[in-house]
This record gives sequence, structure tokens and C-alpha cells, in this order.
Amino acid sequence: MTSAKIATPHGPARAELHCAAEGRAALLLGHGAGGGIGAPDLVAATRGATAAGVHVALVEQPYRVAGRRAPAPAAQLDTAWLAVSDHLSKIWFADLPLLFGGRSSGARVACRTCEAGDAVGVVCLAFPVHPPGKPEKTRQPELDAVRIPTLVIQGESDPFGQPAPAHHREIVPVPGDHSLKRELGTISRAVEEWLHRILRPLD
Repeated sequence: MTSAKIATPHGPARAELHCAAEGRAALLLGHGAGGGIGAPDLVAATRGATAAGVHVALVEQPYRVAGRRAPAPAAQLDTAWLAVSDHLSKIWFADLPLLFGGRSSGARVACRTCEAGDAVGVVCLAFPVHPPGKPEKTRQPELDAVRIPTLVIQGESDPFGQPAPAHHREIVPVPGDHSLKRELGTISRAVEEWLHRILRPLD
């Protein structure tokens, strides 16, 4: 495991790099709004990705690196994320296909930036479809705007809602809520199997 600080227009971000033996692709994973890169589901996804021969960068947004818990505005999150992606793709993951992902707020960032970042797939952990109790404030359009293969792992009792299916979007329901702490082995296996499937044509 290697850690690197990366300059962005909104201050330094940090990437924790977990390298796979094969290195057939690279997956960037972002954290939730108030959490960090040590969240159990992010760790489980990292385990599954490296087992599939995919390097992982756990990306800590500048506001977290600066010690703040309140998230930055969406535009700042997206700009910082793309700066990190650009740096990693040139310095660490040259010539490798990139995938974007994250949990909760990090999943939203991945969806919003995947086209600009030339990602070949998106991994969403606990995508927050709407604020709890406010289904009218839906974020489903952020998911629907993604046109590349997408994996969504969602707690069956997540108060943030359930995403709608689509032909390019695989939804894996697991027991539990928004934290996704209960079925970590299932998360690892789902990520590993999905990555094998979507990367096989690119190998």
C-alpha cells in the first residue's frame, strides 16, 4: 500500500494505492460525505477488485484531507476528483482502463464525472437515491446519465432508497442499511465477479 498527496484546484487530495498482481485496470473509489476511505464496504470492494487483478486508489477529497467533515459543494468535489484521476492515470496507471466508484456521496461523484474522466465502468456502493424520507428529491437522474456498465450494491433497508434497474446497470441487493457493514464477503465477491465480466473484452 502506497499513499500519495495530489494537488487539485481545491487543495491537496490523498490517494491510498492498493496494487494488484496483474494490473489489468484501475479503480478509483471515493468516500461518503462524512466518512473516510476506511469504510468497511470500501475496504471490501478494494479486496474484490485486487482479487480481479485491478489496482485500486482510495481517494480522500481535499475537504477531508484538510480535516473538515462537512462536504464541499458538488462542483468542487467533481473538479478535485477529475484532477486526481488525471494525475493517477498519467503517473501510476498509464495505459490502463479506468473505472470510477465510491460509496454514497462518492458514488454520486463517480456517476457525474465518469464521462469526462473516460471511465469504462462505475461501481456504486449505497447510492443515495434520495434523502431519507424525501423521495421527491431524487438523484436517480445522476445514475440514469451513466451510459457505461454500472454495478450498484445497495442495502435492502437503505433509507436513502433503491435505484431503478437499467439494461447496463447491475443491482446487487444485500441485507442491511446504508452502512453496508453486514455482508462484506458478498460485496467483495460481487465486485470481483463484475470486474471480471466487464474487463474480459478489454484484456
